[in-house]
Amino acid sequence: MATIIALAFTALMLFGVPALSLVTARRPDLRCIPRSALYLSAVVSQWTLALLGLVVVFLARPSFAELGFRPVPATSLMLWAGLLTSLSLGGLGLFLWLEEKGWWPAESDLVRLLIPTTTGERWLALLLVAPTAAWCEEFLYRGYLLFELTRLLRLPTWGWLLSSIAFGAAHSYQRWDGMVRASVLGALLALPVLRTGSLYPSMLAHFLIDAAALLWLGPKFLPPPSAAGAYGATGETPE
Repeated sequence: MATIIALAFTALMLFGVPALSLVTARRPDLRCIPRSALYLSAVVSQWTLALLGLVVVFLARPSFAELGFRPVPATSLMLWAGLLTSLSLGGLGLFLWLEEKGWWPAESDLVRLLIPTTTGERWLALLLVAPTAAWCEEFLYRGYLLFELTRLLRLPTWGWLLSSIAFGAAHSYQRWDGMVRASVLGALLALPVLRTGSLYPSMLAHFLIDAAALLWLGPKFLPPPSAAGAYGATGETPE
């Protein structure tokens, strides 16, 4: 029974989550939803999936430590987090610069819609969206899925590759170019897990990357869409 539960959740992560992301992105009313509501919906969805994952681990796996919940020296934590954040933000900045020059596909309206434009939205992005994505996505993709695929395929390289592709596929609302970018990011974030056995450097780096992307790079390079909902329908104007 434990094996069936683990396999079912693995299938959900590989196929169900990308399909749900794609279906959600096609909702015609999505661009009219207030940005703060989109943030809260994403946070609730991620924590729901993460809590389901925690239940699966509790029922089907002997310990959380084998999935990366183990301490790491502070020096290693900071070095890995700093390296991953620098590389990822440099790469993201390059993608945005190429886009600005017309040498890379323009970001989708949904990505632009998620960039905060008001003070309240920036606080939500910093205190709610970024930490939720950091903890939940690292647990689900660099913790659970990386471990399960490596165990099933008996090759860490294949586990690393497929879990990174699954992470990219979960960002299907960003179209193919966003999926490629997310897959590369996922592959980078898996490196300290493979090297140290701990999720914590990747969680810290993921938080820093998302916070910088939402509060700095996004506002700098990506003007908000002009469609309804561009200002989050909050009654506030961009600041």
